[in-house]
Amino acid sequence: MFVRAYLRASDASQDALRARGALEAFAAERGLRIAAWYVENASGSKLARPELFRLLRDAQPGDVALLEAVDRLTRLTAADWEELKAEIASRQVRIVALDLPTSWMMATNGTDAFTARMFEAVNGMMMDVLAAVARKDYEDRRRRQAEGQAKAKANGRYRGRPEDTKRNATIAAMLGKGLSWSQVQSATGCSRATVAKIAKRADKVQPATAN
Repeated sequence: MFVRAYLRASDASQDALRARGALEAFAAERGLRIAAWYVENASGSKLARPELFRLLRDAQPGDVALLEAVDRLTRLTAADWEELKAEIASRQVRIVALDLPTSWMMATNGTDAFTARMFEAVNGMMMDVLAAVARKDYEDRRRRQAEGQAKAKANGRYRGRPEDTKRNATIAAMLGKGLSWSQVQSATGCSRATVAKIAKRADKVQPATAN
């Protein structure tokens, strides 16, 4: 059994490695060693997450995917969550989350078959509940944000999100070195639309020519 740790933050402005110490402490308390780390900046509301699916591809049956919280794994819609669960089940990966004590038993091999199956059933039910809560929290925050923007626009105070000039300069530099859009997305955690915008902007910048 290998323990594979998954760390996620929503965007490049957040520290995806923030919870590394907590995961290391959890593993050490149980005499476990984290064999591999999978870290990305990507929204939990999106199913397409390269590092998460790299973890699942790398995993062998019985391996543990260790998370800080269930919402690091999913803020997905119900349909996308079912698809992700099916992929996890097909790989026979055990999901262990620090905020889900019923999952902690999945990080041991010392239980009998009946107890293991019972905990799997309870853990699956609790994960579904927390997945639904995570999705609702995501939708509520999006709704409040939209309401706040609408109110600010009505009062003439909305200016939109300030441009992340440092991140965009990094994207432009990576594109200039020939990296693919997918590689840029994976490295920076930005959306494909952002990469497209920076690429289009770079195409418009032409060197001056002598007359």
